[in-house]
Amino acid sequence: MVEIDKSISFDGRDIRLKIGLLAPQAGGAVLIQSGDTAVLVTATRSQGREGIDFLPLLVDYEERLYAGGKIPGGFLRREGRPPEKVTLTGRLIDRPLRPLFPSWLRDDIQVVATTVSMDEQVPPDVLAVTGASVAILLGKMPFYGPMAAVRVGLVGDDFIINPTYSEIKEGELDLVVAGSPDGVIMVEAGANQLPEQDIIEAIDFGYEAACDLIQAQREIMAELGIDLVVEERPSLDSALENFIRDRAQEPIRTILSRFEKDKTIRNAALDEVKANAVEAAIAELPEEDPVKLAATANTKAIGNVFKDVTKKIMRQQILEDGVRVDGRKLDEVRPVSCRVGVLPSRVHGCALFNRGLTQVLSAATLGTPGDAQDLGDDLHPQQDKRYLHHYNFPPFSVGETKPMRSPGRREIGHGALAERALLPVLPSKEDFPYVIRVVSEILSSDGSTSMGSVCASTLALMDAGVPLSQPVSGAAMGLIKEGDEVRILTDIQAIEDFLGDMDFKVAGTDTGITALQMDMKIKGLPLDVIATAIRQAKPARLHILERMLATIDTPRKEMSPFAPRLLTLKIDPEFIGLVIGPGGKTIKAITEETGVKIDIEDDGTVTIAGNDSEKAQRAYNIVQGMTRKLNAGDVYVGRVTRIIPIGAFVEILPGKEGMIHISQLADYRVGKVEDELAVNDEVIVKVREIDNKGRINLTRLNIHPDEAVAAREALNK
Repeated sequence: MVEIDKSISFDGRDIRLKIGLLAPQAGGAVLIQSGDTAVLVTATRSQGREGIDFLPLLVDYEERLYAGGKIPGGFLRREGRPPEKVTLTGRLIDRPLRPLFPSWLRDDIQVVATTVSMDEQVPPDVLAVTGASVAILLGKMPFYGPMAAVRVGLVGDDFIINPTYSEIKEGELDLVVAGSPDGVIMVEAGANQLPEQDIIEAIDFGYEAACDLIQAQREIMAELGIDLVVEERPSLDSALENFIRDRAQEPIRTILSRFEKDKTIRNAALDEVKANAVEAAIAELPEEDPVKLAATANTKAIGNVFKDVTKKIMRQQILEDGVRVDGRKLDEVRPVSCRVGVLPSRVHGCALFNRGLTQVLSAATLGTPGDAQDLGDDLHPQQDKRYLHHYNFPPFSVGETKPMRSPGRREIGHGALAERALLPVLPSKEDFPYVIRVVSEILSSDGSTSMGSVCASTLALMDAGVPLSQPVSGAAMGLIKEGDEVRILTDIQAIEDFLGDMDFKVAGTDTGITALQMDMKIKGLPLDVIATAIRQAKPARLHILERMLATIDTPRKEMSPFAPRLLTLKIDPEFIGLVIGPGGKTIKAITEETGVKIDIEDDGTVTIAGNDSEKAQRAYNIVQGMTRKLNAGDVYVGRVTRIIPIGAFVEILPGKEGMIHISQLADYRVGKVEDELAVNDEVIVKVREIDNKGRINLTRLNIHPDEAVAAREALNK
């Protein structure tokens, strides 16, 4: 293939596409670069496997440490298990690609995006999304592209395209927009309570930039003579389809018009129709009948056609009658109920959130700074993660049985979305030094469990006494689109997600939006439809928030008695080694004496955690005393700890001792130290000097009575 090197500029920030240079045996390959960040994206297609009735699309995102000029640690000295952010990037690439493949495609397709160079300015994720589109088109696969993605940031009052890491951190918005020629196809965002109109304008701004990348891809494909037209394939067997439709349409319509609110009952009724009206009828046909032969040749055909009939009737009912399968109006939220404190107080905070048949139990745990998750690695140096949100989706939540595995992409993605929604309202580390973990257990699922997690977790955090600046709620919006007819659905349930065209999750406070995630099953949407969905989500969010606040309206003033109590102080970093001691000896002695946990950060912040407030205060006083800078002339009330022939050692501050030489015990000659002092005696002393080795020399001489009084008052405080 001829080599092509094309550059597109966004306000002085270039994106380069290099084609024909790398991976010649892949179906399609492109090196996409911005700054010194470069991602190699390949797309390869294999012949479909027997019996597959879905698109087996596999998207892998890989990061190599050589991209940052690093060598992996550990025994093997090679990359190990990918971190969570790699999984999230894989999802980010997958989501806008999947709806752009034709529904009939069953071939195995694998997209592999590998970050081969990385600077400290340009994130590689949106480059990988656009690169995936280029690679697929180069592979001449059926694809309703081109597709492109950009990131939009908000710094001050200005939107910027593809902001740097620092601009993302300092800004009020981190939004990724993916678009196709038909409109916006994917949105992912975190925001600091921005108004709906600002979000809409940011999406519009991003889509315009994505269109430039789409046009660049068109020009490249034209130069290479690659046709972008995708031909639709006809149905495989119309006789079988007509047979099933004739027998299933009316029974399905009858079931859906009952407006059953319990999906279990509705699904059981539909399964009965499928078994009795369709499968039984096909079984009675002669063996040589074309319908029976078609059903036998494709064992999944009956289920696929039955699903298609159900989908058509459900959508028709919404478009023509404005009524949903459970009888709700298009903008109506299912019944909401909330409880807090449903688990024993050993759990620091918990809440149970119900919306329709969706039920989420969230539990909040407060930990010490040492419990923070270290996300820094050789490629992504960053601070520890203080808020962790984990999402679990067990099979019983949908009435199924299957092996329990480690969290998959969906669980990781939903947890990250809920985490992003709550981050803007969490207290700062200075105001609330706890590390916070929330686990959302999905106990029953009937649509929008991720937004249920946001609501349940807000309540759990308030129940735990976390001082949120504002409570957050969320709702999922859906869409039914047939030609020019469009209906937006509020608070979608599972069947509306499964058979609908959009899943648009919107979370925020009564002030503004904190998180968005939009996924499509169609080729794209115009901005006006997206804007309507965002605006329609607000009254739904506020309605749910009202129900939440009726349960608990402010964070609890008192935490669980089993939550750790934290005391923090700031010491000079030069004293960190003193507190830790040789081989950790000193800090270990303090923790053994007081039973607390002590965390020390590089900037000198010391956090002391313990359930016994008196012992925690004792540890605090020891560390404070050890690290207090003493000056000659300071007067203290101390305690004699030991006596030697030439003097006595006195603890003047917790953990800090000085020595009184025998000559400084009295203004007369002292024969034996024991004649003046005994162990545990309380004594008023003055710092005489601190020698060049840091040793503290004390005296009992020349102490003014006023100085003695001030020392005792300081001790009593």
